[in-house]
Amino acid sequence: MGDLIRIHRVRAGLTQRDASEKLLVSESLMGAYERAERIPTMDFLRGADQAFDARGALKACVELMDEEKYAPKILNWVRLERLARVISAYETMLIPGLLQTETYALALYKTRVPAFTESEIERHVQARLERQPVLTRNPPPRLGFVVEESVLDRPLGGDKVFKGQLLHLLECMGTLNHLTFQIMPTKRHTHAGLNGPMKLMATEEGRSLVFVEGQGGDTVIAKPERASDLFDLFGTLRAQALTPWETAELIERKAAQL
Repeated sequence: MGDLIRIHRVRAGLTQRDASEKLLVSESLMGAYERAERIPTMDFLRGADQAFDARGALKACVELMDEEKYAPKILNWVRLERLARVISAYETMLIPGLLQTETYALALYKTRVPAFTESEIERHVQARLERQPVLTRNPPPRLGFVVEESVLDRPLGGDKVFKGQLLHLLECMGTLNHLTFQIMPTKRHTHAGLNGPMKLMATEEGRSLVFVEGQGGDTVIAKPERASDLFDLFGTLRAQALTPWETAELIERKAAQL
């Protein structure tokens, strides 16, 4: 991409200094973009396309960059998620990504082993946050989450970060009428979700899909019979979990302790 930016700048008859002044960036940053030492922002690419009269060549990179943020196996899931009618998930280790604060997501990616680089962390956090407008789109999807109680006892990022995350959860629960958030208590004699976490979606065309994550790899289940079974399983999990009102009271108590 750096070479492409340089080629169109030169074709436009601009020096790096000229281009940096037009695009309101430093000359050193302009050079870093052209040497592929830094990843250009989407706003920069749109502006450069116009400033260099690139006729859409640089602007076309915006969509490609957007999709490069996601692993191939989840890319199609993200595309469908933007228009899904139903989005649900059962989580055993973390707050669901669509409900994470920026600081919680940052803490999460910093714990990764093997470690991500700073630029990789920034890219993953940005990608996560850019998925969250689906929560407030019009018309909104129906949202349902069941999360293990142990997640509330894992203060990723430290007490201050985690308290902010819990308060954010409470705000979402109080303002998003299409959201149902429930905690699965640790002390339960029966539990339908012992096979692990999963994400569920009903698309605008009526298809039911399930995304299963694990150490051995990620799998999208699209076969109607199997997906239907897992939607039924999720319904059982919701029945076994605390009610949304009990959940809110528990989260409030946990936040007060931080």
